[in-house]
Amino acid sequence: MELKKNPKADLRKNSSLYFVLGLAIVMGLVYGALEWKTYDKTSDYDIALSVEDDLDEEVPLTEQIKTPPPPPPPAAPEVIEVVEDEEEVEETVIESTETSQEEEVMEVEDVEVEEEDLDIDVPFAVIEDVPVFPGCEGASDKRACFNEMIQKHIRKNFRYPEIAQEMGIQGRVSVMFTIQKDGSIGNIRYRGPDKNLEAEALRIIQKLPRMTPGKQRGRPVRVPFSIPITFKLQ
Repeated sequence: MELKKNPKADLRKNSSLYFVLGLAIVMGLVYGALEWKTYDKTSDYDIALSVEDDLDEEVPLTEQIKTPPPPPPPAAPEVIEVVEDEEEVEETVIESTETSQEEEVMEVEDVEVEEEDLDIDVPFAVIEDVPVFPGCEGASDKRACFNEMIQKHIRKNFRYPEIAQEMGIQGRVSVMFTIQKDGSIGNIRYRGPDKNLEAEALRIIQKLPRMTPGKQRGRPVRVPFSIPITFKLQ
């Protein structure tokens, strides 16, 4: 079946006219949009301050305020009257606590202080008055005389123990003793390589004579003393 066209239904008829009209409308719209202007809303009243024009009036000048001078001082009276006080004022008297020279000062009797007995040990090297060995009473240097007499006493009383000689024992015995406050010998201590040598050293020290005790500040005191005794085979 063949289709038949209506000659009135030609779509290309007047197409160029429609195109020109549409293009003109579009251009008009674009131009109007570009040229469109907007403005801010403004008030219809005047915001300027209404100041009355009073400048034509004359303004008076302020006058300078002058400070008046101070009044002169009153004149002094020619006669000065002395008014005596009728009320009497009691004076406060402060008494001094210091003693005057006229007052008698009571004398305090001398108080006797009893010196306590010195119960101490003072080494031979530092004691003020060394013990005096019998025979050293007139010596100028009693300390040196004491040492000399001790050595002389040891040599005089020395005896080598026979059993120690047979066994070939020899050595040094350190002996320490104390010269008591009455001059006697006490508190004897010793140490050596053999008991036989120690016993001989003890015997020699026990034979020491009674001495004049040593003194410290004028009071008798105990005086420790030490000396070595050497046992050597010939």
